[in-house]
Amino acid sequence: MSEPASISTGIAARYASAVFDLASETNDLSALESDVDSLNAALVESADFRALINSPVYPRDEQGRAISALAEKMGLTGVMGNTLRLMAANRRLFVLPQLLVVLREKIADARGEVTADVTSATPLSEEQSARLAASLKERVGKDIKINATVDESLIGGLVVKVGSRMIDTSIRAKLNSLQNAMKEVG
Repeated sequence: MSEPASISTGIAARYASAVFDLASETNDLSALESDVDSLNAALVESADFRALINSPVYPRDEQGRAISALAEKMGLTGVMGNTLRLMAANRRLFVLPQLLVVLREKIADARGEVTADVTSATPLSEEQSARLAASLKERVGKDIKINATVDESLIGGLVVKVGSRMIDTSIRAKLNSLQNAMKEVG
């Protein structure tokens, strides 16, 4: 890992620990999870928000005012709103994406859950997701939360990542394997 990425991860981990501990003390993990989901959606949907947290052009006070207004408009909890204001004051908003990842991991760990990143060629139905989660729970031994994405280039099948394990049953992977086997023959 490069040094700047390592520093960002360390900063994010410290803020995440503080936020998580405060939310745990008040038994408010579900509200914290809602805040994480809302902020993650805002990061994905808004280029202006990404520019605000990443650009050094905005002065501290301007970032702080914008973050305060955003936290109020989004209905974020006091803990998360105050943390974002503190991060703006300390010029640390650039670690917000890493902060959200670490918080999501801490919340899942506290609930005894593991997140499985599942990529499929077509969207999974509720029944398919439930069956997959049950099957993975048998293997892993913990509750599974499915993070599903669609990648039509898979043609069919699934790519499942749980922790450091990856299971690739996609048709694309099978075709690539067959192509490599044919290259060895000829």
